[in-house]
Amino acid sequence: MVTAIKERHHEKQIISPDILLNKESVLSINQLEIFYGDKRAVNGISMEIDKNSITALIGPSGCGKSTFLRSINRMNDLIPGARAKGEIIYEGLNILSEQIDVVSLRKEIGMVFQRPNPFPKSIYENITHALTFSGIKKKSQLDEIVEESLQKAALWDEVKDRLYKSALSLSGGQQQRLCIARTIAMKPSVLLLDEPSSALDPISNAKVEDLIVNLRKDYSIIIVTHNMQQASRISDQTAFFLNGDLIEYDDTEKIFTNPSVKQTEDYISGRFG
Repeated sequence: MVTAIKERHHEKQIISPDILLNKESVLSINQLEIFYGDKRAVNGISMEIDKNSITALIGPSGCGKSTFLRSINRMNDLIPGARAKGEIIYEGLNILSEQIDVVSLRKEIGMVFQRPNPFPKSIYENITHALTFSGIKKKSQLDEIVEESLQKAALWDEVKDRLYKSALSLSGGQQQRLCIARTIAMKPSVLLLDEPSSALDPISNAKVEDLIVNLRKDYSIIIVTHNMQQASRISDQTAFFLNGDLIEYDDTEKIFTNPSVKQTEDYISGRFG
């Protein structure tokens, strides 16, 4: 990811020992603050994200959960006036550092957005576009990655006979699974999903949920969702955000059956939000 990632074992990092990754964590967040100009949108959040788990971020609109999610692969860098303080530790590095190569970071921490956004190209080209840009030119290798990615995205059987047709001819649910396939083709470790099924019909939503659960064995997944039932069905841990604060973070079963904080209980029971 950067000269910094390649040389991480040869450089000293100024990181407190108590926030370094343990064996079961893929990300360690320490006192993360995010600002848009003078307005603080995320207030000093600290948490560990487990490896090969699904972590759901819930909370009302404007509570900071999507801002938090986008900070993990530096997508907020694209917003004028946005800045972050604190640490997000990934593989021993603070990825908020100016030395981080953001393009390489986004290969390792991929993101899928709320609305499907396939390129106006063929299904095949959607997956190979970034691969060829990163230097993979051999057709047999590209073919292998395309099939593997579409298999993992539970889409191969539906599109294997029309790989060179426009991706825009797919249904909304198929397009979203194609976007997931396009992301995992880059071999990331972490998948960030920002309400990936909110624009889909119930049947497509169920397929995307099944896909996310199946991907957990290979990836660490963080998903923003407004759907309480979805969070309770598919996630291992749930984090409740409110007004830029992390109110409660625990095993999903506990959050939904016996939350420790009244604000969490009120939100989950529909008393606000």
